[in-house]
Amino acid sequence: MDGEDEADGTAAHGDGSGVELHRLREAAELTAVDAAALLGTGRVQISHIESGIVGVSEERVRRLASHYACTDAEFTEALVAMATERTRGWWEEYRGLLPTSFLDLAELDHHATFLHEVAILYVPGLTQTEDYARAVFSARVPELTDEELELRVRHRLQRQQITAPYELVIHESSLRIRVSDRAASRAQLTKLLGLSEADNITIRVIPFDLDGFARAASAMTYAGGSVPKLDTVVRDVPHGSAFIDSEAQLGAFRTRFRKVEAVSLDPDRSRDFINRLAKEL
Repeated sequence: MDGEDEADGTAAHGDGSGVELHRLREAAELTAVDAAALLGTGRVQISHIESGIVGVSEERVRRLASHYACTDAEFTEALVAMATERTRGWWEEYRGLLPTSFLDLAELDHHATFLHEVAILYVPGLTQTEDYARAVFSARVPELTDEELELRVRHRLQRQQITAPYELVIHESSLRIRVSDRAASRAQLTKLLGLSEADNITIRVIPFDLDGFARAASAMTYAGGSVPKLDTVVRDVPHGSAFIDSEAQLGAFRTRFRKVEAVSLDPDRSRDFINRLAKEL
């Protein structure tokens, strides 16, 4: 995860409550016109609500959920909380300056109740040093202007305000690939060691000499929502980041994470492993 193409694609997450209301409407087999009639408004208003262009009141969320036959009270309350939150996140300063998917990633991190990550080729953006992040973005094709590069680096570093429980499973290849020089690699490993001491962060390593590791395509970030139905998986795709939130796929990714975690070194042995790599540089 968090390679050079991170968040530059068109697969954006969008406003969470609007996306979920859209999904509920489709499950109820109602059109936007049907939903508009239920609220006494127009089809365009429903489209704007579902796309996150306009906000939606608590009353309207509850009315729509009821009309859509949603019987999950906990899920409805979570939608109300999402829709009525008025906090402007730090990421809003980048609106119009970076692709919207950058903002979506930052908002997802901020609201996550937990984060599970599997990294195979890159050290994840949430743990990168400034030098590492700059080297990754500098390798982008087409090249970024100096201003675009610095905006991306600054945004990535600001994303690192991790307060939720964060569990990272990282492959040895991510630790050994030098995206910059030897000094930058050593500094990156040192940062990982420091992060591993935080109360809310757990880092586990998958070594090269593990037999039978056929899960090299398992790189992902799994972000827990306020209820399981609001969980989201983020995966790198050729031109950006894909956000996955269908219940069937979420279950599959939860299983993937457990399987990868099960073959990784425990946190203490992982720290020893990273420390040994750092001393080799």
